[in-house]
Amino acid sequence: MKSRASGSYVLLIDLEKTQNISVGALGELRFDQGSYAYVGSALNGVESRVRYHLRKGKRPHWHIDYLLERARIESVLICRSIDRLECRIARELGAEATPVNGFGCSDCHCVSHLFFGATTKVAGEAIARATTATFTLLSSAQLRHNETGYMPFLEPATSGRRAGDPL
Repeated sequence: MKSRASGSYVLLIDLEKTQNISVGALGELRFDQGSYAYVGSALNGVESRVRYHLRKGKRPHWHIDYLLERARIESVLICRSIDRLECRIARELGAEATPVNGFGCSDCHCVSHLFFGATTKVAGEAIARATTATFTLLSSAQLRHNETGYMPFLEPATSGRRAGDPL
């Protein structure tokens, strides 16, 4: 049985080398080597959305799909909530990391939903400042093991961290 839990998430991404990437309507953007954090939401199934981002060889739909063709998801923070928290989390991340202007935010008024130089710790702290909802950290090992399969640890019954708990 697949989970239909609502929530927001932060993808922690590693780009191995500096490169220019064509990103749909945004055109060609320069991405420096390093770590990025992308904030999204899935109010009709956060598990399905994370699994979508993990898939290889998909046709790009969102801005993040273009980056993920060249980069690797290292870990994911899942924040379960019926509220759409992605913009609050993005604002908090923007205080600690460098926004990639216009990326991933064509449906809102945020500066960006992608941030350069963000770590798991920085992302967790951003969630803690944005909400008191619990969150779950999925490691790179868990992600590799579950790239196409069911992710039982995303079920609502799974205990998560309270925002503000140490990572």
